[in-house]
Amino acid sequence: MSRREQIQLEPDEVLELMAENYVAVVSSNGLRGWPHSMPLWYVERAGEVWAWTFAKSQKVRNLERDNRATVLIEAGDTYAELRGAMIEAETEIHRDPEVVGTFAAELGIRYAERIGVDASTAPEVFAPQVPKRVALQFRPVRTATWDHRKLAGTY
Repeated sequence: MSRREQIQLEPDEVLELMAENYVAVVSSNGLRGWPHSMPLWYVERAGEVWAWTFAKSQKVRNLERDNRATVLIEAGDTYAELRGAMIEAETEIHRDPEVVGTFAAELGIRYAERIGVDASTAPEVFAPQVPKRVALQFRPVRTATWDHRKLAGTY
């Protein structure tokens, strides 16, 4: 077995990584050819990463031109602890207020503790932002994963 194969995450381990972490770095293709990378809060839905952002943001403009994005979710502070998933995805931009509102409620519940509110009231905190936001659905095309903990200190 190659080192590459040895450190790959299994599908259930990718879901665990998504559940344990709270920030995804999403890179879109900028107009001038440079990657545009931004941190986003996210929710995992059926193995897909969903996030939201302001409808007039640069990342939305980029994704309207070219729906390809790379989503990075990673953890670990030392080389021996590093693990992550880099997901090359096609992005669907959802503008329907009902879809965005449903997503906002899920996001609020997931991040309630982080924003200092009770999970039962968290959806209300995000609701006023729905008219200015879009939901981003990242549909995986290719995924690369790694977990250096599986190397047990041998490189």
